[in-house]
Amino acid sequence: MALDPKLLEILACPEDKGPLLYFADEDALYNPRLKRRYAIADDIPIMLIDEAVTVDGAEHARLLAKAEAEGIKPTFDPAESAAG
Repeated sequence: MALDPKLLEILACPEDKGPLLYFADEDALYNPRLKRRYAIADDIPIMLIDEAVTVDGAEHARLLAKAEAEGIKPTFDPAESAAG
């Protein structure tokens, strides 16, 4: 089951408060700025900094390429959040 779209609109990285990329097929949320992946267990995002996994350069590139190829957009637009 995928995460609720309304939940995705408000999910942010707990460390830098920025948007995340949601990879439903990998049960993961990814912060490309910090190269951190947050797991999703039983449809619940594990948004704890200590539980996040820092990925290497190759995995970072793979995730960015996958997001580009599949049209995966950030959970929210920081510019819109600042304006709102």
